[in-house]
Amino acid sequence: MPAAAARFRDLLAAEWIKLWSLRSTPWAFAVGAVAALGVNLNATLADYRNYPNYPDGIKELFVPIWAMRDAFTLGGAMVFILATGSIGALMIVGEYGTGQIRTTFAAVPARRAVVAAKTLVLAAVMLVYGALVAGVSFAATQAVLDGRGVGMGLGDEGVARAVAASALLAPVCALAGFGLGALLRHTATTIVSLTGVLLLLPALMDERNRWGATFLHALPQGAWKRLTEVGVSPVPVEYPWTAGGAWTVYAAWAAGAVAVAFVAVHRRDV
Repeated sequence: MPAAAARFRDLLAAEWIKLWSLRSTPWAFAVGAVAALGVNLNATLADYRNYPNYPDGIKELFVPIWAMRDAFTLGGAMVFILATGSIGALMIVGEYGTGQIRTTFAAVPARRAVVAAKTLVLAAVMLVYGALVAGVSFAATQAVLDGRGVGMGLGDEGVARAVAASALLAPVCALAGFGLGALLRHTATTIVSLTGVLLLLPALMDERNRWGATFLHALPQGAWKRLTEVGVSPVPVEYPWTAGGAWTVYAAWAAGAVAVAFVAVHRRDV
């Protein structure tokens, strides 16, 4: 095996150890998953209890619209965004905060290689984490709704896309947090900025306004909402977005965040 390849493999192993050596990492993963699943299951149980009393109009639309919204609620997604984005940020700002980054760069002067290793480890871990949480959320909520005969399966139209979008939300937001952390290098500032960009800005956007709708579509949360939509919404959407455009937003945020991290780490002193 070439020395460069062996060395990069060692970098990947080192970043894996660093990620799990942080005391906050297991807690952040656990709390994020439990909170997101709890929000989704709470909404599902409420619909399960109230379903017999719903008017016929709601029952007709329950599958697929409301059943899918129970599987992936906006509240659950917001918790998930904050948790994964924070973990991504801590993977880089933690080293800057302790000064360990100086030791890292002294041992490995090739800063781009270090950033590449961090990015790959973070993306891989978050992809698995996102898939687990999204899969469990869908399976658990639909199992509850099956008790009323209104559960959905993976083979139903739009379901696989919604599950994939929810799973990929984890690495996208984690990389966004990583890029922001590399740029700001301060834990509190990074988390506040991350919350503002990924959670508060979407809440301030008015979808009835063309510019507001366009801006919302360009954010990960807006892209996620579009990708998890199934069926025909009973409420007309003035400025709809395509699924292809939403996937592009995911890719652009991930690639842009990684690019910011590469530039910030390479060009700035520690």
